Amino acid sequence: MPETLLSAAEPFTLEAHIGFLLRRAHQRHAAIFLDAATEVGLTPTQFAALAKTVELGRVTQNLLGRLVAMDPATIQGVVRRLTARGLIARTHDPMDRRTAVLAPTEAGLALVGAAVACARRAHDTALAPLSDEERRTLIALLQKMV
Repeated sequence: MPETLLSAAEPFTLEAHIGFLLRRAHQRHAAIFLDAATEVGLTPTQFAALAKTVELGRVTQNLLGRLVAMDPATIQGVVRRLTARGLIARTHDPMDRRTAVLAPTEAGLALVGAAVACARRAHDTALAPLSDEERRTLIALLQKMV
């Protein structure tokens, strides 16, 4: 075997690497969320954008993207899909026509309660293998990392 990082004095085990484990945990949670949210038809990113828009009432698209940790291209697509479904309305700031301002519609407000219930089920299912103390510790450690 050629000399590589895998055969160095401190072997690299992919399955013990934080990036690998976070990606696997994210994939698992996304699948759980999609299953739990079938009735509302939202992806995890759509749910995050809708929930934050409802929470704030009015928000610029740029700020929403930052608050839900999405790059400009991703938030643009998410907003386009939520707007097409009639869940949020997109207008322009009268002081700066380049700035998109978002607000929840009546349909968005009506859907968010059911969507939050789905998100809670997904959260509980994803964390089911952990004890209550482990859940609190994991959430605290992840919050510390971000």
